[in-house]
Amino acid sequence: MWKLKEIGKIVKDKRYTIYSPLDGQPCADHDRATGEGVQPQEYTIIKMEEVAPFPAKLGVLEGRKVFLAAATLRPETMRGQTNAWVLPEGKVPEKPTCLVDLTGYDLIGLPLKSPLALNQIIYALPMLTILTDKGTGIVTSVPSDAPDDLMALRDLKLKPAFRSKCDVRDEWVMPFDIIPIIDIPEFGDKAA
Repeated sequence: MWKLKEIGKIVKDKRYTIYSPLDGQPCADHDRATGEGVQPQEYTIIKMEEVAPFPAKLGVLEGRKVFLAAATLRPETMRGQTNAWVLPEGKVPEKPTCLVDLTGYDLIGLPLKSPLALNQIIYALPMLTILTDKGTGIVTSVPSDAPDDLMALRDLKLKPAFRSKCDVRDEWVMPFDIIPIIDIPEFGDKAA
């Protein structure tokens, strides 16, 4: 944060607030028709570097360093990543500058290097329950500790028709198993 302040990106002290995309401005607690008492939620953004070769849709970015930015509420679990999730028909946000118009389908199968992950390469895979209006619309997957991730990965492994429908290759899914990272008394190291 100090670095941002030094280069002039932060001009005042921080004050977390709720932002209304509908109105395009911050809104105080009593300004909201619903959600009074709701506080901002803190996400950690994980920069995952895209690995060449780029798919055709991302060809215009060839030769550049390209990152997917995944949002997580649990950065301590990043060592257990097996993949990243995208909503197949979800639009990738166009702000602040749109270099390429993409949907989640365009990202499926994208090989990624993610910091702290034990796997050298993980892949972007389809998950149908992602909300594109929360975080970045890209979600890291830690099936050892997140039940939704466990079930979505299991569905991809057990349902070849679903893999086929989303053009998911077996090698993007089948070799990836749960990576135990947190041991919870009474639940073990695969709590999900």
